[in-house]
Amino acid sequence: MEMAAAAGGGVEVEKGVMRVLLVDDSPVDRRVAQLLLSSDSCAGSFHVIAVDSAKKAMEFLGLKDGKQEQAIDMVLTDYCMPEMTGYDLLKAIKALNPLKPIPVIVMSSEDEPQRISRCLNAGAEDYIVKPLQSKDVQRLRNCSTARPKPNKAVPNRKLLAPLLPPSAAGATASPSGRRASLAGVAMVLHSSSVELSQYFPLLLKLVVLVYAVLCVGELLHRWSSGGGCSLSARWCA
Repeated sequence: MEMAAAAGGGVEVEKGVMRVLLVDDSPVDRRVAQLLLSSDSCAGSFHVIAVDSAKKAMEFLGLKDGKQEQAIDMVLTDYCMPEMTGYDLLKAIKALNPLKPIPVIVMSSEDEPQRISRCLNAGAEDYIVKPLQSKDVQRLRNCSTARPKPNKAVPNRKLLAPLLPPSAAGATASPSGRRASLAGVAMVLHSSSVELSQYFPLLLKLVVLVYAVLCVGELLHRWSSGGGCSLSARWCA
């Protein structure tokens, strides 16, 4: 029986490491899977316990003789094996704890649609065509129960501050914060006054020009209404 030394008791691994029970009667395929999951590309994400038959896998999981179930995050099993197939092992594992079953991934060298459908309908999380390759590692991670939970984002108080009413914002603001706000308002007013001072001479010239136009218009109006006639009479006399 090919099994890790920890198989007799609980499997003690670091937090976040996926504990994989590898079941395959082929020494070559079993070795390929072990080397892949223990390679540098996996960065210690997997702890592999390998057995060469489905019956030994059942003994390890405690599916025989009423033994205590071992802590395993995932079972990776071959489909075609003597005495007990991987499909039978799949059904036995899913029947062990229907409310919280152990994830099972079935491997096979044959890509048969009927076989794939049969395994998935029996509760398999995935079906992978052998040999196991590096591109399949992420699929194993997605099926494992050891995936870390996403961290809940902490609300940013600075982003929530603009949503508060002015009264609430003033009540919660510190004296230094209020001084900073007043300084900011003063800077805005100062910059506005500087900009207006730059346009003041132009505005003054515009006012003088408008006033001159109005004066000329008034003189022309008076001349046309009567001043022009008296002037012509004087010339005639």
